[in-house]
Amino acid sequence: MDARAAVFTILLCVLFGANAVAIKISLAGLGVFTTAGIRFGIAAVVILLWALLTGKPVRVSFYQFKLMVVLGLIFYVQLSLFYLGLSRTTASHGTLIANILPFVVLVLAHYFIEEEFISLKKVIGLILGFCGVLLLLGDAGQLDRDVLVGDLFVLSAVLIWGGNAIYTKRIIGSFHPSQITLYPVAISAPLFLLTALFLDREMVRYVDGSILTAMAYQAFVTASFGLIGWTMMIKRYGASTLHSFIFIMPISGVFFGVVMLGEPLTMGLIGSIILVTVGLIVVNSSPRGLGQKKYYHYIFPGKQ
Repeated sequence: MDARAAVFTILLCVLFGANAVAIKISLAGLGVFTTAGIRFGIAAVVILLWALLTGKPVRVSFYQFKLMVVLGLIFYVQLSLFYLGLSRTTASHGTLIANILPFVVLVLAHYFIEEEFISLKKVIGLILGFCGVLLLLGDAGQLDRDVLVGDLFVLSAVLIWGGNAIYTKRIIGSFHPSQITLYPVAISAPLFLLTALFLDREMVRYVDGSILTAMAYQAFVTASFGLIGWTMMIKRYGASTLHSFIFIMPISGVFFGVVMLGEPLTMGLIGSIILVTVGLIVVNSSPRGLGQKKYYHYIFPGKQ
């Protein structure tokens, strides 16, 4: 990866990390499911137009569509829990917990993906990451009970997110990246809006410039430009290369949460970001743990 590609990847990670702050701003005036529905509705249109204009494949077979429906439903559940969690917790907490996703995927891949094994170095990274989350949950209990409930919602979303990632990895061979990006977003958007009609106490409380800017950021910057950019970079440089940059996301999320939303910078939060960030660096700097089963299957049994 050359310097320009590295700078672009860093920019994407900063943008993704700040997304929780944009969600928190929009939730001040819009309902939880309304926010998600508008964001992914706009993103679906943008991604579809991008695919059509660039000649990317969009049409799928009936069998592929059934797989996409399952993926879209999982996407809907995980993002529902994530948005519900962010409506209760802080953007800093939400970002940090969301960034344990690579650890969850690492454990699940050990069991469900052939030739995916966990090395001792990755075990150390896992322990650091989850210790960071435990520290964060303890910090949440001291701040406000609502924050703790929100953290648990986000944690549940991340666990489902990990299952989603494994399912996607198992089926992705029969799809183009544009299809994998478009269909879950397009399927989930009307479900969010339908849910908003029944569960959002107020779909729209008020709208001002900050809320419109936050919604535009979520829909165009992260859910459209960000996903497209990330997909293109993975296709060109590979997932392992890009994942070496993801430690930037939790740092970005906490920074913008403290600076833009005035969220408290507690010792628990500082300790958590250190543990999660170091854990991500350890996990993503280690070589792929192929052939490690005979050494580490006693820690994560299940591959015989």
